[in-house]
Formats: sequence, C-alpha cells, structure tokens
Amino acid sequence: MLRKNLALKLFITIIAASLLVGCNKTRDYKDSSRATGWKMNAKEGGFQYDPQTKEQETGPGLVFVEGGTFTKGRVQDDPMHDWNNSPTQQHVQSFYMDETEVTNLMYLEYLDWLKKVFPPSDENYRRIYEGAVPDTLVWRNRLGFNEVMTNNYLRHPAYAEYPVVGVSWIQAVEFSNWRTDRVNEMVLETNGITARNARYDVEPGETFSTETYLNAPTLTYGGNDSITRGGKKSESIAKRSKDSTNLYIGREDGLLLPGYRLPTETEWEYAALGLVGLRNYNVYRGKKKYPWEGQYTRSGKRRSRGDQLANFKQGDGDYGGIAGWSDDGADITAQVKSYEPNDYGLYDMAGNVAEWVADVYRPIVDDEFNDFNYYRGNVYTKNAIGEDGKVKVVTMDSIVYDTLSNGKIIARNLPGEILQVPVDENETYLRTNFSKSDNRDYRDGDKGSSRYYQSFADDESSDGTKRMYNSPIQNVYADSLGDLDRQYDKTSGRTTLVDNEVRVYKGGSWRDRDYWLDPAQRRYFPQDMATDYIGFRCAMSRVGSKSKKGKRPRN
Repeated sequence: MLRKNLALKLFITIIAASLLVGCNKTRDYKDSSRATGWKMNAKEGGFQYDPQTKEQETGPGLVFVEGGTFTKGRVQDDPMHDWNNSPTQQHVQSFYMDETEVTNLMYLEYLDWLKKVFPPSDENYRRIYEGAVPDTLVWRNRLGFNEVMTNNYLRHPAYAEYPVVGVSWIQAVEFSNWRTDRVNEMVLETNGITARNARYDVEPGETFSTETYLNAPTLTYGGNDSITRGGKKSESIAKRSKDSTNLYIGREDGLLLPGYRLPTETEWEYAALGLVGLRNYNVYRGKKKYPWEGQYTRSGKRRSRGDQLANFKQGDGDYGGIAGWSDDGADITAQVKSYEPNDYGLYDMAGNVAEWVADVYRPIVDDEFNDFNYYRGNVYTKNAIGEDGKVKVVTMDSIVYDTLSNGKIIARNLPGEILQVPVDENETYLRTNFSKSDNRDYRDGDKGSSRYYQSFADDESSDGTKRMYNSPIQNVYADSLGDLDRQYDKTSGRTTLVDNEVRVYKGGSWRDRDYWLDPAQRRYFPQDMATDYIGFRCAMSRVGSKSKKGKRPRN
C-alpha cells in the first residue's frame, strides 16, 4: 500500500512538473497573434501582417550613428567668454548621418531636377528655381579678388566634390525634403510599386511626395491611375494584391525610409565627438577636444606625423600653411574625404565648412526640462483637410511663397505635397506634453523660466506672445509685380540679434581658427542668409533597435 502511494505521488509530481515546464516554455507567435491567438495572414481573411522583423535600410549617403549618453556643451577652451555653453548630460537616440557634407554635385542634381520639372523660363515656375539657387556672391570681398569662386565654385566640375556653400538654413531644409521624396520614389520603383521611370512622365503639379503616397496614395502623381508611354497605358502605382483591403505600401511594410532632415545640435555634437571608438575614462567624462583622439591638430602617427587633421585657418594671413609638406592641402574649402574620418566614419566634422543644424539658437540649454533628444525648434503641423474630408494636395495655384528678410522669394512647398497647417485645440486640448503649435519659445521668456522676465514695449512674436529678446523686426513685402517694399527696423534701442529666426551652426570652417574645431562650440546666423563658410549635411532618424545588431549579447 505504501509503495502504491509513493508511486502515485511520484507520478503526480512528474505530471505537474511537465505541465509547469510546458506553461513556462516560450511560445512561438510567428504565425499567430500574441494578443488573441488568431492565425495571421490567413487566406480566409483576418489580420494581414508580415511578422518578420525588418532592419531599417541605410539610406544613400548615410552612415549609422549608435546613440548613447555624453556631456554636451563642454568646451575645452573658452577665450571668447561667450557664456553660451553650459555642460549638460544628454542622451541621444541612434540615428543616421551623411558621411560627408552635401557637395556641389549633390546640390546641382537638386537644381537640375527643379529646372526640368519647373522650368524657370515659365513665369509660373520661375520663383521655385530661383529660390533654390545658392548665393554665389557670398565669395565676394570688398578688398579681395575672389571672382574665380563667384563664377566657378558651384558649377565647375573641378569643385564637384567640394561642400556646397551659399545655402541658407531654409534652402538646406528644402533640399532635405526633396531628397526624401526622391529616395523613396526610387525605393517604390525598385520594388515594383510604381511604374518604371514614372518620375519622368509627370506634369509639374504631379510630382511624387512620400507623405502624399502614405496618406492619400490615390492622389500621388496627380491622382492619375495610369501613364502613357510609347502609346501604351500602364499603372503609375502598382497595387500589391487583388485584395481590396491591401492595395498600397504603407509604413507597416517597412520599405519607405524616414525623412532626410538637418541634424539637431545635440545629434551633430554627439556624432562629431565619435566617442564610440574610445574606451578611455577621461574621454568618456568629456575630456575629448576634437573629433579625433589627442589634443593637437597635427597627426602624431609615424607615417603621417605632422600632417594637419582638418582644414582650418592656421593664423593671420595663413589659410593652409607653407606650400609643400606643411600645407594642409586647401586654401578655401577642400574636397570631401580629404582628411581621415572620425570613429563613426564621418568626414570633416571639424574644419572645411561649418554646418547648419536644426535648432533655433538660445544661449542656454534647458536640460532641467528635457535631457533626451534635446531640440529647440518644434513647430507642429498637421495635414490640411478639405470639405470633402480628403487631404489637400498642393497645386500650382496653392504654393506658399515666403519673402525673406533679404528680399529673396522662396517656395515653402511644391505641387504634389500635402498642405500643412498649424495644429489647433483639437490636438492640444487637455494635453500635458504640448499646448500649441509653435514651441520655439517654450520656457524661454515666460515667468516660469526667467527671474528677470520683461517685455519689450509692444513687440510681439508672430503668434501674439511677448518676445523674450529685443531683436530687430525686419519687414519685406513683394507686390504683385515682384517689386520689394523693404521696411527695415530703424529702432535704435535693439539689444540683440537673437530671435526665433536664427539657427545654430556647428564646427569650424576654412575661415576659422582651431578654437572653433571643438565640437561643443556653437554660433548662430539668420536662417534666411548664407555665407561662404557654412554648408550642411543631412541626418535621418533610426526606427527600431538602438544597435544595428539588436540586443547586445552578454559575456
């Protein structure tokens, strides 16, 4: 009897252990829903979804920058005593950045596309092309002979792989938007979603837009279901399947890339430091001075000892050194990739040209409010919806033109794009994370963020709020004939140039001394003006895992 009871208990224990192991075993939800258990992608219907995790493709020209924490704003030398940098601990998400600065050749491709799609010979399109052309007169100097650069730098093939200059912050943003659409247009064509060479068979008002395709694919390419090529009609946008619920590629397919954009100041500085390749304690604590290792601008390696590591101004009247061995190889800008990259594989993060970043300039960084992906400059918008309930797509008659403070007229959107409008109370009501569309002034001028807040007479920002900074207010208007009415601010009591229309630029240039090569240094410039020493490069957000390898293996 005792044996039978022991055997029964042992049998029950084994069964219970087996059930417990079975319950704890991880189930494979590859073909079924973790939420409901229902089978996915069934022929009979149900939820259609590709459960395979897809790695984000690296866009053309980009390299991967794995995010992390670093000390932002820690300059090693401060002879200028600007007091516009306070060291703050920040964390940056992983992202992608252009391997080099945007070159003349890359920008010429943009201009060529605009010229073909919106011929400047047509009065209706003239301002689109003219507003995108860089200001080549930035090379002129009252007491210098630089006409060779004025006439040749942008277009001569000898300068094709040199960084583009004379581009304002606004023009850099528009280039980034154009680049996004062209890259995703190629992705769709390569995958057979759009007809081959459809981009060559559209009218000016029917250009491809990524956001239009994602939000209203039937309106892409002007809403034409077919294009005519060689006397035969073919679909401009192919349907993925005969299932009417799954006609077009969406974000869930993982094919389309996030937008190209200007990097934030935090991203740029983090990428320039290139901390990923070093495991030195002092470097991690913010002691690194340049994008390369060491405290000097000349190489200490045996094979290249004494060579300059960047293109910058050596001293008064010395832009490259003595010709020969000691020369840095450039008197103005240098061809991209002329110097070694940093540990992220990024070239010219110090010297050559300074670079626009996305941020509106302020002398302080409000890390008490946010220390994750810090950025000042958010202006939230949404898609404009017509009375028919559909999104409004920009046409030739609805292009938004801006007259800049210098009188230049630019197009802020192109036909084929979705018209954007500011967010309203429908999006902001009872929210705690944002309360209005334009957040450039957030915690900057209100009583909660300044002990010494004061308004300047009756000056107001464009949104009707009091201005924090007593900066000039320039008004330039263009009449129906294109003549400019320039109303300069003649007030004598202005005390600063800082306002919501000035942007940060980072990195030293060919005109700067080595002091500015420190990635933490920061300066500002009006967003609608350009120089011969500021260029730019694009960035792209990373979706998915922080690391390209996914979860790090444990030792």
